[in-house]
Amino acid sequence: MPLTATQLARACGLSRTTVLYYESAGLLKPARRSAGNYRLYGDRDLERLRQICLYREAGLKLSDIRSLLDGGRGDAASVLKRRLAELSAEIGRLHDHQLAIARLLKNTDRLRRDTMVTKDKWVKVMREAGFTDADMHRWHAQFEKSAPSEHQEFLEFLHIPAEEIRNIREWSRKGAES
Repeated sequence: MPLTATQLARACGLSRTTVLYYESAGLLKPARRSAGNYRLYGDRDLERLRQICLYREAGLKLSDIRSLLDGGRGDAASVLKRRLAELSAEIGRLHDHQLAIARLLKNTDRLRRDTMVTKDKWVKVMREAGFTDADMHRWHAQFEKSAPSEHQEFLEFLHIPAEEIRNIREWSRKGAES
């Protein structure tokens, strides 16, 4: 039973556009045309499209698929081995990219740590701005009350040890309740 381009596409889970593209690339040829000038494909075309899909799933280029389909299956092993080698090389390049990105991220983190504001630097700035210990306590209490998670993040940004952060937040909450 002849199939239209749309029916052929659906039989292989493709779009009609893909079938027409494969036709324009020389991978498929309609068996004939209908009286209404529709492309009609036969069982051999359906089998050929299934082969195309199988090779595309394996990542083969259209030129390789064309040579496999037109040249017979004798070349299939060499084409598949070459594609496997290309994929291995690509995986190697992608792995190198991963390592390069990891190094960049590590350097970014190191730069952030090297130029960080520490607790001592922050306290010095606050004192130079005229803050007393009581002012700083009120500042922490207000920060804890209005934005507790941001207060936590800020204290971590200053690289204050976890135990000291717990203590600061605890007396900040008590100060905020007063």
